[in-house]
Amino acid sequence: MREYLLLLPIVFIVHDMEEIVGFGWFFRNNPQLFDRYPKVLNMYRSLKEMAWKLGVYEEFIPFFGVSLLAYYFPSNILNSIWYGFFLALVGHFFVHIGMSIKIRKYIPSLITSVVGIPVSTVILYKCARIMTFDAKTVSFIIVGTLLMIGNFCFLRWGMTFLSKKLEFKNEPGFYTGD
Repeated sequence: MREYLLLLPIVFIVHDMEEIVGFGWFFRNNPQLFDRYPKVLNMYRSLKEMAWKLGVYEEFIPFFGVSLLAYYFPSNILNSIWYGFFLALVGHFFVHIGMSIKIRKYIPSLITSVVGIPVSTVILYKCARIMTFDAKTVSFIIVGTLLMIGNFCFLRWGMTFLSKKLEFKNEPGFYTGD
């Protein structure tokens, strides 16, 4: 399993580079989408680009951290949490695909989400064949997945908070109209 552990942060980095590079440009060039799909895009309306980029970095820390811990201190618990983190990332890919389908347009993160699902599925499958799935393992997989969902909720709050703090500075936002 050790040979797969560092693939989680690599898959995450490749995916989130597409987001970092593309989201600012995408929203500046498609402001009509905010009014057309408010339920899908309202979470981006008030975000500043720097807050977004810092949020992506914060999201990287647990992926990289648990991967390193599991790599250097192998244990069933760390492997299970890692597996749960990877499942959360795959779920994140499906959210991006769903958003793209909903707005009927390419969004930055779609390409790496579509490519990331089969790649991640193979990695998860190979790891699942190595792991022993008992109640403890499944519990820690669930814990890992819930930790990443909780991290994402914290991240959303933090990006919004930071965007408000950057409001009076010369920092561009994703949405330019109102």
